[in-house]
Amino acid sequence: MHTLKFSGQSSSNGIVERDFTIGDVPGVLWSPASGAGERAPLVLLAHGGGNHKKHPAMSGRAKLLVAGCGFHVAVLDAPGHGDRPRTAHDEAEIAEMFRARAAGEPEGPIIVRYNAHLAELAVPEYQAALDALQQLTEIGSEGPVGFWGLNMGTAIGVPLVASDPRITAAVFGQHWPDVLAEKAKQITVPIEFDMQWDDEHIPREAGLALFDAFASKEKTLHANSGKHKELPRFEADSAVRFFARHLGRPITSAS
Repeated sequence: MHTLKFSGQSSSNGIVERDFTIGDVPGVLWSPASGAGERAPLVLLAHGGGNHKKHPAMSGRAKLLVAGCGFHVAVLDAPGHGDRPRTAHDEAEIAEMFRARAAGEPEGPIIVRYNAHLAELAVPEYQAALDALQQLTEIGSEGPVGFWGLNMGTAIGVPLVASDPRITAAVFGQHWPDVLAEKAKQITVPIEFDMQWDDEHIPREAGLALFDAFASKEKTLHANSGKHKELPRFEADSAVRFFARHLGRPITSAS
């Protein structure tokens, strides 16, 4: 049995933020302050490479989901990120990525390899966290669960969703199909997929190949013009509507 230990709590604008650990893995849970203890769906987030559990992208998405839908939202620090120490393997892969960048060489093969390694570690951590979070009265084991992760979050999320039937809807995007395509073929839940049409790192054909690999009967491609880091902010609003639709909670406030 995995035990969740809370280590701190704060509240702002109707949202309660609670730090927790599962073993030695740190995470954060955002919940609505009103109706404390009332059961609501859970959305798991996964951050991008080089970021952490409370990166503005994570806290921003969480606030949209909590304020707009009354969901609970949780995210973990990935291995070697945030409050977790880097291993010698982490340092070597990061150094290789920066070397390739400085030399004008493609970073993709290095990122794909490193993200696959991190996903092998992170997937069981997310499953353990989900086990523990579902023991909370306000979440429970019967409610729907969503997943939202882009970039490295997709590298973690695809094998996670493929292996865990508790997750019933997911938002992915901005990653190469290498390694992930075979797992994507095992996913049949509704998905929304984001990609940048002019991504300087992930070729257009690669993004389309990953989207095409999903076996979901309901899957929606959101392709926007712009480079890798120019994903429009309105895609976050779209993801909130997606989860509201599939996890069964109407949007109750402007997101």
